[in-house]
Amino acid sequence: MIQILYTMMKFACFERTVEALYMYVVPKPRADCTKAELLVVTFVAGYIAGVFCAIVSHPADSVLSVLNKEKGNSAVQVLKRLGRLGVWNGLIARIIMIGTLTALQWFIYDSVKVYFRLLRPPPPEMPASLKKKLGL
Repeated sequence: MIQILYTMMKFACFERTVEALYMYVVPKPRADCTKAELLVVTFVAGYIAGVFCAIVSHPADSVLSVLNKEKGNSAVQVLKRLGRLGVWNGLIARIIMIGTLTALQWFIYDSVKVYFRLLRPPPPEMPASLKKKLGL
């Protein structure tokens, strides 16, 4: 369950962050960016995605860590003992670790794509018929 949340957040947040960076931060169109600029955007978006991954999965991982250390307890017992704030202990260290790992994973993935000229397609656009229907 933890891995599902983590992975969903990794992909969804990464893609949305890439779109937002190109829309609001990068001063030129994606097609005009150098390979290095593309990879910087990838790294930053990966780090941001990693921060969200850490936040989403941290409480459950905290409970799981205690369960692995102390056999014989249930998840509910551990959760009650840790409390609402206790499950968040160590979040900053986790953000640094997961943010960096996620950023590096996306950086390596996109580096291979850039090396082989398999660049990311532009984000999908709303079909013209739907734009017309919505009056956009």
